[in-house]
Amino acid sequence: MSEAQIHPTAIVDPQATIGVGTSVGPYCVVAAGVVLGRDCWLQHHVTLCGPMIAGARNKFYAYCSIGQQTQDLKYQSEPTFLEIGDENTFREFVTVNRSTTSAGKTRIGSCGNFLAYSHIGHDCDVGDAVVFSNNGTLAGHVKMGDHAVMGGLTAVHQFCRIGRYAITGGCSKIVQDIPPFMIADGNPAKVRGINLVGLERSGFPAESVKWIKEAFRIIYRSKYNTHQAIEAIRQELPLSPEITQIVEFIEQSERGIIR
Repeated sequence: MSEAQIHPTAIVDPQATIGVGTSVGPYCVVAAGVVLGRDCWLQHHVTLCGPMIAGARNKFYAYCSIGQQTQDLKYQSEPTFLEIGDENTFREFVTVNRSTTSAGKTRIGSCGNFLAYSHIGHDCDVGDAVVFSNNGTLAGHVKMGDHAVMGGLTAVHQFCRIGRYAITGGCSKIVQDIPPFMIADGNPAKVRGINLVGLERSGFPAESVKWIKEAFRIIYRSKYNTHQAIEAIRQELPLSPEITQIVEFIEQSERGIIR
């Protein structure tokens, strides 16, 4: 088992914890309160601030800044938190902020791919296997489900939710919730269809895709309002796991869904 490899020009605080097999490249800064799992990789000029914990095999490319304090003006200088899972990739100039208060935390799951200049604000909750294209931006308190995809230059308003397997088009403005499995595009964004390519690539059965299409039709192509659409879905469609997710997501929406 190899020890961590730390370049002589890197600055690693004695109160940071570096996992075995982790490589810290030239001119990186790892501050107090940072906990890195095994086999992570910091390219060069990476800044990690704590308190934060990141799991195994995460990759941090040049000039990304992870775990800086919140940009929320309500911040009172108390210790706040960031939690990152395993096997994520943070490309150049990605920024991730800690929570605003110690009562919450910013959380990122595992196996995410965060491309250059993307940003995750304070208190966000980001799922597994997500993709952020370049400059994808989350304001504070956004929730993003597993396998969701952010198009380049997409901006998401605070407190919005993006459902599982949803995808946004490039340069989109998201000001309400995107239900699972849907495509949202535009400024302001509208739901254009279901994420058919993403569902097929992920191996969803044809029967499941069929019912997701039917749910889209009822919500977005009928004359029903949102409440009526949910009632119609309950009456007309089998409550498969995917349909149940759509119904529950919409019923739990506080900002309303994009129409």
